[in-house]
Amino acid sequence: MKKLDDNWLTAGWVDFEYKKYLMLAYLQEVKGAFQKMELYPSLGDLVRHFNNLQKIRGNKDFIQENFPDKLDGIDARNLRLQYKKMVEDDEVMAAIEEIIAFAYPKLKEALDEGKEIYEFVEDNCELSPIGVMPLYANEGYFFVSMDRDDTVYIHQYQITIFEHINEKMRGIHSTLVNKVTRGVGETFESIKKGLIATRKTLPNPATFLLYSKLSVPGEPTLVPVARRMLVRYVTHNS
Repeated sequence: MKKLDDNWLTAGWVDFEYKKYLMLAYLQEVKGAFQKMELYPSLGDLVRHFNNLQKIRGNKDFIQENFPDKLDGIDARNLRLQYKKMVEDDEVMAAIEEIIAFAYPKLKEALDEGKEIYEFVEDNCELSPIGVMPLYANEGYFFVSMDRDDTVYIHQYQITIFEHINEKMRGIHSTLVNKVTRGVGETFESIKKGLIATRKTLPNPATFLLYSKLSVPGEPTLVPVARRMLVRYVTHNS
């Protein structure tokens, strides 16, 4: 997927038509991914770019702090490089303001579209525990299964707790460890028993099923949805 640098606004040539081209090319890639129901990494990138642009809008100090310096000349006597802040250039600032005015609603529109797809997918997913749940649920497995598909994707997960502005936050890391084909009469409980028998590191793991009524991409869409739903479930039940 075509990436948009975090400093796309101020890096390189500050020209409205050029930056407009960069933004439209990026959004074309994003919307192409959304049409295929692939949410990530596009949705995460959009959130970051939109938040960055929100900070910059109407905040000249922020622009000054994050704008690259332009080489203005060399003081040969003192061997010093003299720099001039490009942000002091009225034409450059006018171009930046024009670029922001164009890009902000475009990013907002794409972000709203991504969130709408995310909510639609999540509304068609169910997360439920498999078998008896242990007291400790910050580590274990989650299965991903879709309607009319016998393939079960098995992920191992670990939830970590960290401090963020005097508030405890939870993050999650997951890894695909196996995929199996569910046979006739085979249950998710029996798959869990087989998993425990072959993977001895977690003798009594918390195990969940993320079941999707939709047939959508796994890694770009269902897995991120599963992780978020799982963190929410564990947080509310611990």
